[in-house]
Amino acid sequence: MSARERLMEYCKIDTQSDPCSHTHPSAAKEFDLAEILVRQLHALGLQDAAVDAHCYVYAHLAKNVPHDVETVGFIAHMDTAPDFTGTNVQPRIIENFDGKDIELGNGVVTRMTDFPQMKAFQGKTLMVTDGSTLLGADDKAGIACIMEALAFFHAHPEVPHGPIAVAFTPDEEIGEGPLYFDVRKFGALFAYTMDGDTVSVLADETFYAVKAEVICKGFSIHPGEAKNKMMNAASASARFHSLLPDYLTPEHTQGREGFIHLVNMEGNCEKAVLEYILRDHDAERIKQYQHLLEQAAAMVNATYGGEIATVTFTEQYRNMKEIMREHQEVTELACRALKNLGIQPEKIPVRGGTDGAQLSFMGLPCPNLGAGGGNFHGRYEYCVLEELDMAVELIKEIVRLVVGSGQ
Repeated sequence: MSARERLMEYCKIDTQSDPCSHTHPSAAKEFDLAEILVRQLHALGLQDAAVDAHCYVYAHLAKNVPHDVETVGFIAHMDTAPDFTGTNVQPRIIENFDGKDIELGNGVVTRMTDFPQMKAFQGKTLMVTDGSTLLGADDKAGIACIMEALAFFHAHPEVPHGPIAVAFTPDEEIGEGPLYFDVRKFGALFAYTMDGDTVSVLADETFYAVKAEVICKGFSIHPGEAKNKMMNAASASARFHSLLPDYLTPEHTQGREGFIHLVNMEGNCEKAVLEYILRDHDAERIKQYQHLLEQAAAMVNATYGGEIATVTFTEQYRNMKEIMREHQEVTELACRALKNLGIQPEKIPVRGGTDGAQLSFMGLPCPNLGAGGGNFHGRYEYCVLEELDMAVELIKEIVRLVVGSGQ
């Protein structure tokens, strides 16, 4: 089985996480993939492979060299994003991509005017959707390349390697991937999440992430008798949102620019709730965004007279750069591996988060590597299969460098 065959198989399994769930994992169907992976890991000689009650898969490949070598880890997440359906995914392969618009199916077209970066993949092999679902390369491409690298070591016992730890996590897409991750059980001193796009991109920096919940309280009464009595919470919530600057929304930001993103709103006259995510690579700017929301609440309350709008903040994760700056040897190891493969590393901060962001603060330094996917979380998602194959080679090269260093 090749990496692309593995990806095809894994993408067809619905593992969409549920942000409204209060269970862990958030969706029982995440076990469907976990159990398949455990069986496949057993077949590859990782006999301790198991899935725990919270749907974390752990497995270890023992070293085949006599000297001491540090354990290196590789991690990918099994769930797909709740932003778009992952049910009945029907991946298909485009050989020798011509760089033109792609007819996905179901009347959906991936237009190069919308995704000009895809023109660079001309001549490559793409895996795409049928236009009705996401693909799930985020992060089943990461799983596929880890599994294929393990298959290589299983098929070639003569190739020296140190101990390798692998883990596949649930619920990364809803920010809960590391919630029950057992760092001690995993057993590695450092690891890499295979959760990026282009293989050349190495990320040891993520956003700071804060969630904000705004609750507007109202007073409902028959509209025919409402004068000087009704307090419309839905109207107050609309006013609240109008007070935030448009230039700080995701559709107006890029690179190192942060944003305030309204992800959900619901309500009526009696009560309205707005849910925001605040993101930036700079912790001080996150505080500024929080202040903007507090100011908006104060202005709403001053307008209507009373404690109408309240804001609650919850930290979701921090920028892994705080930890990774003390562990540059982990980043440099991946850079060396890329260069050895003839690839010039690009250090680009993640405009989001990874399991590695939280794991780094749990004592497991964990930068992020690419696995070939792109246009994540929607029907235009794809994976460049040559990049997927190169991600397999990257894992193998990192392992080779670790065993060669005798660490």
